[in-house]
Amino acid sequence: MRSGVVAVFALLLTAGVAQAHEPADAATWTFDPWVTLPLLAAAVLYGAGSFRLWQRARVVRTRRVWRSLSYVAGWLSLAAALVSPLHVLGEQVFTAHMIEHEVVMTIAAPLLVLARPGGTFLWAFPAGIRHRLGRLVRAGVVRRGWNAATQPLTATLLHGVAIWIWHVPRFFDAGVTITLAHRLQHLSFLVTAVLFWWAMAWRAAPAVAAADVFMTMIHTALLGALMTFAPIVLYGVQTTHSARWGLTPLEDQQLAGLVMWVPIGTIYAAAAVVFFARWVTGSGRSWKVDDALAP
Repeated sequence: MRSGVVAVFALLLTAGVAQAHEPADAATWTFDPWVTLPLLAAAVLYGAGSFRLWQRARVVRTRRVWRSLSYVAGWLSLAAALVSPLHVLGEQVFTAHMIEHEVVMTIAAPLLVLARPGGTFLWAFPAGIRHRLGRLVRAGVVRRGWNAATQPLTATLLHGVAIWIWHVPRFFDAGVTITLAHRLQHLSFLVTAVLFWWAMAWRAAPAVAAADVFMTMIHTALLGALMTFAPIVLYGVQTTHSARWGLTPLEDQQLAGLVMWVPIGTIYAAAAVVFFARWVTGSGRSWKVDDALAP
């Protein structure tokens, strides 16, 4: 399965090295096969795997229900960002482009991570293939690579680097005009966000997760503030068509910065509070047990 995924992404990245994005109808849906086919494949695999698991389960478990709902919500969020008219609008309005990216990183990615869909994907395959894929996933090199990438500090740094590099004006504008850069941008945002949220949800201690999410909130808020208060237009290509939507290029840039700064900062802050509450609750339970056992 991993080899198939690698092949799909290789084709996704190499198809169409350069393509200028001309203004299009904002109501247009995007049916780029290199986006829609992986999305459909993910939906089919998860649906088939879930069906088999439901058939085998005598009792419907609440955890399974919540994970399925989380996956569906995450998949729909990802599709909304990459296929709906928001994607086309994002090529013309910086603010919409920022919303698209943040939906991928702060809504779709954590929902998919909470669903933990890997095992469900495997159940979509016949037994023989499923066992071989399972052995491949558990192989030493694959496991070591995954464990290294999902170390809390490593994942936090990778996600932060991806965000800052792609918001360098020259690189961000390249993502608007060059298809390969556009796909690399979205792919790096999604992959590093999945690594980040996986590390926070399933690897990091609650106190560490709270600190890393808080640090991410701080540096993304700083980036948003820089865009908001910049006295000049930094993203000339991205804001070329802003006037068609009643905004000056500088206003469009400022609104995009505010999106990253305030609402997205609020999402990170809420996640940090959740992890902090888990840490406090866990510490409180430990204290009560120790206190009860004290002579």
